[in-house]
Amino acid sequence: MAPAAASGGSSLPSGFSVFTIFPDLLFTLEFVFGGLVWILIASSLVPLPLMQGWVMFVSVFCFVATTTLLILYIMGAHGGEASWITLDAAYHCVAALFYLSASVLEALATILMHDGFTYKSYHENISAVVFSYVATLLYVVHAVFSLIRWKSS
Repeated sequence: MAPAAASGGSSLPSGFSVFTIFPDLLFTLEFVFGGLVWILIASSLVPLPLMQGWVMFVSVFCFVATTTLLILYIMGAHGGEASWITLDAAYHCVAALFYLSASVLEALATILMHDGFTYKSYHENISAVVFSYVATLLYVVHAVFSLIRWKSS
């Protein structure tokens, strides 16, 4: 299996090639949209702490984990080992599942707060829902292509 991983098609990039190779270039978009979700949830009113607490946890966890993986890939910490391909696929599958659950809960919280809250708060939550679903889509696409890379390694 080592020759397949070393052939380049199924190995992880290192250095700044992380920003040019698909699906790893999605790290940047996941970082941006995950950060937007975090900012919007942190700045909005919290009428349902349990639901929005989960959304906050997911956005912070995925933001920190994505940033950590991105920095480790840029530094080349993976050293071309196949176990990092498994880690990448597993992380993006978990992140996609987390973000999907958080997006659904944030949409429900936004629907439930339609009456009785200010126009600004309601629209902040709508923006958080939209960006959360965009982040979910990015993580799902990254997970699918990471699983394809894992399968071919």
